[in-house]
Amino acid sequence: MKDSWDGTQDPLAALRAGRPAPFEDFVRSETRTFLAYFVRLGATRSEAEDLAQETFLKLFRSAAASSATSYDVRGQFAGYAFRVARNVWIDRLRRTRGAGPGPMGDVTETQAAVDHRLDRSEATPEEGLVRRESAEVVREAVASLSEGHRAVFELAVVEELPYAAISEALEIPLGTVKSRMHSAVARVRGALEERERVEAALRDRDERTDRGMQA
Repeated sequence: MKDSWDGTQDPLAALRAGRPAPFEDFVRSETRTFLAYFVRLGATRSEAEDLAQETFLKLFRSAAASSATSYDVRGQFAGYAFRVARNVWIDRLRRTRGAGPGPMGDVTETQAAVDHRLDRSEATPEEGLVRRESAEVVREAVASLSEGHRAVFELAVVEELPYAAISEALEIPLGTVKSRMHSAVARVRGALEERERVEAALRDRDERTDRGMQA
């Protein structure tokens, strides 16, 4: 989601001021963002469309609400929007399963986004192979994260939200966001370092074999 929705371009602040255009722009620009978000959580395409519409409706209503749950303009609209979306998803789970928030669901799109960030620049065939192998390691590491850690990792890496917005979205302290992200990154980094150690050991073995054959 674009950082420009925060601050002076806050769609809900604009609605309160009688300017609907920024909110309309937000809906047009970010519909795909929320569709992808709900699909990642496990919704079907048609369910994701309904959930995205419900999210936009709740956001619209919150601009005019006077209750304790109404929107508090603090420059963190992106985080608030994802908090509303997450609550919409939790409500959907409770309606259909009679339970609270379940696992993050299919992480394929999260993994694809990680792949994209590992492969933003052009590469030689050899470099491309290394990146693909690295992406596979990252995918496995992301899949092994707990739900809470993966939620933070997804919002930080896939949605590119700042930590303060993630804290708002997940309703957890900023320190918890930083701690979970640190742990998630450490898990991914550790997996990549382990892969490098294995590759180094294999190269060393091959070199010793080659030297033995040449002797």
